[in-house]
Amino acid sequence: MSWCAVTAGAAVRVRSLFRAGSLVKGLMLGAVTGIAGCSVGGTQSGQGSGAAQDGGCTGFCANANTFLTAADVDLIMAQAIQEAQARGVSNATFAVVDRTGFVLDARRLGGASQITVTSNRTSPVQAPFSRASLEGLVITDNGTVNGAVAVANVNASGLAAVSKAITAAYLSSEGNAFTTRTASQIVQENFNPGEIGRAGGPLFGVQFSQLACSDIAVISNDPDNPGVVKPATNIDGAIAPHVSPLGLSADPGGLPLYKGGTPVGGIGVISDQIYSLDRNISDFDTGVAANDEAIALAATFGFAAPIDRLANRITVDGKLLRFTDVDPDLIALQSFPANAAGNQAALLAAAGRVSVGVQVAATAFFNDAVGPHTGAAFGVPAAQNVGGGRFSGIVPAAAVNAFTGQAEFAARDAFVLTNAAGNTNAYLPRDGTAPAGSVLTVAEVVQILSSALDVANAARAQIRRPVGSQMRATISVVDAEGRILGIVRTRDAPLFGTDVSLQKARTAALFSRADAGAQLTAGMTGQSDPTNPTAFTNLTDGTFGTRVTLAQTGAAAGVADPHQAIGGAALTDGTAFSDRAGGNLSRPFYPDGVGEIPGPFSNPFARWSPFATGLQLELVFEEITRGLFGAGPSAAGAIGDIQTGCSTLHQIAGLQNGIQIFPGSVPIYRGNTLIGGVGVSGDGIDQDDMVSFLGLHNASVLLGGAIGNAPTNIRADQLVVGGVNLRYVQCPQGPFLNSTAQNVCQGK
Repeated sequence: MSWCAVTAGAAVRVRSLFRAGSLVKGLMLGAVTGIAGCSVGGTQSGQGSGAAQDGGCTGFCANANTFLTAADVDLIMAQAIQEAQARGVSNATFAVVDRTGFVLDARRLGGASQITVTSNRTSPVQAPFSRASLEGLVITDNGTVNGAVAVANVNASGLAAVSKAITAAYLSSEGNAFTTRTASQIVQENFNPGEIGRAGGPLFGVQFSQLACSDIAVISNDPDNPGVVKPATNIDGAIAPHVSPLGLSADPGGLPLYKGGTPVGGIGVISDQIYSLDRNISDFDTGVAANDEAIALAATFGFAAPIDRLANRITVDGKLLRFTDVDPDLIALQSFPANAAGNQAALLAAAGRVSVGVQVAATAFFNDAVGPHTGAAFGVPAAQNVGGGRFSGIVPAAAVNAFTGQAEFAARDAFVLTNAAGNTNAYLPRDGTAPAGSVLTVAEVVQILSSALDVANAARAQIRRPVGSQMRATISVVDAEGRILGIVRTRDAPLFGTDVSLQKARTAALFSRADAGAQLTAGMTGQSDPTNPTAFTNLTDGTFGTRVTLAQTGAAAGVADPHQAIGGAALTDGTAFSDRAGGNLSRPFYPDGVGEIPGPFSNPFARWSPFATGLQLELVFEEITRGLFGAGPSAAGAIGDIQTGCSTLHQIAGLQNGIQIFPGSVPIYRGNTLIGGVGVSGDGIDQDDMVSFLGLHNASVLLGGAIGNAPTNIRADQLVVGGVNLRYVQCPQGPFLNSTAQNVCQGK
């Protein structure tokens, strides 16, 4: 008998006798992640044949043969269904996506379902939900929202399951394996959650990214044609990334899937009908509360992340991240996943395939008439994509038709997003269009991107294993009106950073405009009435205008609205805002984590949650509800029609995919003139700050000062808010792999 068989057999025998112990855990860890050289469950193990326990991958393992096959998807689903049945779960929805977020299959065990959106806070009172809050939102599979008819055939549980799966896939890489529980830990008002007096989570606000209305993300109406996009044509026809229906999820039950040490997708499960997060990190969920995560864990058998890449091997600010509450050694499971292969047909029959999304062409995330589908072979050029996987649309810069900047990017091992044919960079470096007479030139864009790549390639990653790994990130440059001028990626950058880096760049550019306040105010005044009597009531919150007024006029603290005023004339005088500065003003406790009053862009804590952040949500609320739940007036005149452009305030320049409120961007200047923004998203927020700020500074030096960072006298760190200066950027102390340089951003 082989070692693989002995190990699996031993695991089955001992799991009913022992609930702990190093020997048992060692055996079970081998079962869940795959012993080196073993084939588990009829497919390649998560470790990959002959790979070490740490996977051995540092960004170079993905190839034309690392993707989820249709057979893999069926097996993953069968393993999930088997565990759900073993737990007595009668109603659950499962979704599998590939690494680009393309939905490969969605199934439901049981009948119609619903989801309730809640942060599990005993206070605040946030229902009925409003423009400022998604708390208390109840969506049913029969097309009702909070008891009112919206549009028929909304698969609410499917939206949640897909969002969980995409989150796990998008946050993971060959250097880190994150889950939706990891996401829960890093998006709340304190890090760690519940530690009073601590700053907000490092990815505070990331949940409102990857939205269905994003102009950079794709909805595939036809699962066999990933190039089909939203009603308004996606920019240059790029085919990745795909959208996440409910944004990035913090609800436990989403886990990444791996083959050969490289991520190939994610599995999302919802069975409790609650779309939420974990506010208590001091305990471990058990019983019914652990069902979603346990079912998802069972599904990853043979496709699990390498042990050394799990979130609980990674620290941020000296704190270990959380991977799952269900021990990944499988002891807590009620089934043995390897048995699913022998009963696969019956298991799949028990959970029928379902559509996901409002059943109109513009918002179908998955069509139940077809599937399961084959996943994408990530990062493989179209001409080399012969392994049988879908084309991911993300390739080395050198592998597409010639473009300005190609040589510079290829020399730095950069990757680009392509059109559906795979032969054209979808976001070619180009000249800006605003401001007139002082636009960024294509040569300047290439230099900014190249210099930022240099900084990233030299930097030490914060959230990547093994320790001492090179940082991976996505970098976006926009002009003063948010138009995309160029996007590049380092090798193996987490995919969520594509949309987020663009959000960051646009946020810095918009909030640094001298007419930012006027843009926001005019946009709100000009929007159509969001109330739809057939679906929602009480959608008008009334605090948006107050926030803008407090920010731009410097109204004194202590007025009826408790938000702290910025002071001076911010949003009207051209103060340069980085995302670190603006993000601090978006916290429910200002200064971040230690103050007692909220920043002017945040809901007060009594009404705050990750589903009710304040200005960030208000800017995209109408498009979220319109597209996903079939409610609200549509500019195109059709209910349930997702627009390309997330801001409900369509008059506002540069908010086509919403704003972001955690660090990693700076505005770009020509002398004293704002001409654009650069945003970065990758392996650590201080690293993101450094790549944007120092990359732009280094480009400025090479360009003889033609462009550069904001003059020091107009940067937001000159503002005093609540007696405290804002921060502009915060760079790591000793950031580089092959240098002892310290304080690399100081004095620049």
